[in-house]
Amino acid sequence: MTYRIIALDVDGTLINDHHEVTPRVREAVRAAAERGAEIVLCTGRGSTSALPVLAELGLEGTMITHNGASIVDSATRNIIAETAIPLEQAQRYVHFARERGIHYDMNTAFDLYVESVDDHTSQMYKRMFANPIIRSAEDGMPEGLVKISMFASKEALDDAEAAWSDWQHELQTVRSGDYFIDVQHFQASKGTALRQLAAMRGVPCEQVLAIGNYYNDLGMISFAGLGIAMDNSPEEVKAEADEITLSNNEDGVALALEKHVLA
Repeated sequence: MTYRIIALDVDGTLINDHHEVTPRVREAVRAAAERGAEIVLCTGRGSTSALPVLAELGLEGTMITHNGASIVDSATRNIIAETAIPLEQAQRYVHFARERGIHYDMNTAFDLYVESVDDHTSQMYKRMFANPIIRSAEDGMPEGLVKISMFASKEALDDAEAAWSDWQHELQTVRSGDYFIDVQHFQASKGTALRQLAAMRGVPCEQVLAIGNYYNDLGMISFAGLGIAMDNSPEEVKAEADEITLSNNEDGVALALEKHVLA
């Protein structure tokens, strides 16, 4: 099979636990692009935070960011599509985070806003190449809001998910890591955005390869003709995948591309 679109998650997939793209992974991704595949970063990160990863690969192109809430062009920074959150519904989560002392940020397609940062959150943003913009509570939420992200301990976020379990509205919560929960429109997902992009390109799902490692990757792994889970994935993600590759610390993305694209 010739794969015309290759969708790659970033954290826990493309980069290792040291937040690095290893030489073997970089070489495999570039080689796949040189053979004609469109490389699409498909990440929970914001667009600005994903751009340095794409640049490290030496590539440009379309990115699916914010767990599918935005599809953007990396070269022009044009927004191809986005799914915004109704602000009045997002306000409930903001109040919850403030009451619990949970750090949160508010994201538009390209900008990330916070009320404050401390040393811990500053280091987190630095690792993710994100540049938060201070916005006071009096300023309210920004227009074009596509995602609210919360950053806290696993236990605090587990408790938050339990507290939200009976909330009724048009938003969803997506666990994008042990220490992150994203709040966004219920129609936004990596799988939906990847399906939309493939339709725009005229590419059938059979010619789409997707690699991911966490619950927010389930939709794209399920949609792709070949969905691959990293070995560091939860068991539920592995169960959805067609194949399991090595972990992100063992060049799993490179192994998968060498086997299915470069062989």
